[in-house]
Amino acid sequence: MKKIVAGENGSPSRIRRMLLGAAAIAALVPAMFGGVAGAQAQDYPTKPIRIIVPFGPGGLADITMRLAGEKLSGILGQQFVVENHPGAGGVAAANELLKSDPDGYDLIVMSNGTTIATSLFKNLGYDPQTQFTPISTLAWFDLGVFSNPEGEYKTLEDFISKAKAEPGYLNVATVNPGSSQNLAAEYFRKVAGIDVNIVTYRTSPDILAALIRGEVDVAIESPTAFSGALENNQAKLLAVTGSQRNPTYPDVPTAQAAGVEGYEVVGWNALYTLAGTPDDIIKKLNDAMFEVAGMPEIQKRFMELGTSARALTPDEMAAQFEKDRARWAEVIESAGIEKR
Repeated sequence: MKKIVAGENGSPSRIRRMLLGAAAIAALVPAMFGGVAGAQAQDYPTKPIRIIVPFGPGGLADITMRLAGEKLSGILGQQFVVENHPGAGGVAAANELLKSDPDGYDLIVMSNGTTIATSLFKNLGYDPQTQFTPISTLAWFDLGVFSNPEGEYKTLEDFISKAKAEPGYLNVATVNPGSSQNLAAEYFRKVAGIDVNIVTYRTSPDILAALIRGEVDVAIESPTAFSGALENNQAKLLAVTGSQRNPTYPDVPTAQAAGVEGYEVVGWNALYTLAGTPDDIIKKLNDAMFEVAGMPEIQKRFMELGTSARALTPDEMAAQFEKDRARWAEVIESAGIEKR
């Protein structure tokens, strides 16, 4: 039998050297790939960025994101392209994003309506809290409680007093069951401690017609949707649902100030992207969103649209989503709204 001599092929010393070399290479691999990811984040963006909007053209989410996209293009040096993918409660847009890579080049608009959808649908088809990651909010907006200017309700207190005096008699109009407006009405009924009938209509013009005809006592709808009616004195804004007065209607009190303690409903639109997108890219996008939201021209234009521009950090956005999700899940359950 041949004697093994140190240093020969297959010798223990050579094997040890090979193993040590392999270990060194293995240790370098994560650092190498981490360096590549860091360089990608540092260079980002190097090509146009797509914003997927789950609503049709011309809506508030579409308009505000197009305005923001123009500013983001100037800040980050690449074009932001808005694509509309309406339908199926946002599922079509979500599926479009899920086809992409987690590299920050495909973003999606989500809203407080998404927090409702998680409890309203038996199978939403995607999980916004685990499959997507937040970047920042952009537009914030509240709802309003409206009455007929020719009617007896001049303040929200007038309506609540009448509702308590005649339980089960008064009617509150909203759009479709399960909509933000409809759930805001259900929540209002609960927090105010009143027994009223919530009547749903297909569109905002249908609600306005019912209010003018006296078929309903008040309506809960977006001030933007009723802006023309307010200008033409066809509707009176009794209160807004946010925690602060609406800058477009500074003389109108909040529902809380009008006596409905603890009642607050504020909608929002926000940018999300795929989970797994590098943190450095998320931060770069978030910093840009803060810059956009703070621009005087954006603040002014958003106010003209009946909304306000305000950014949040990703952690704040995640907390806002969970807060709204939990609230609407409780409202849906207590109202006995059937899941779809």
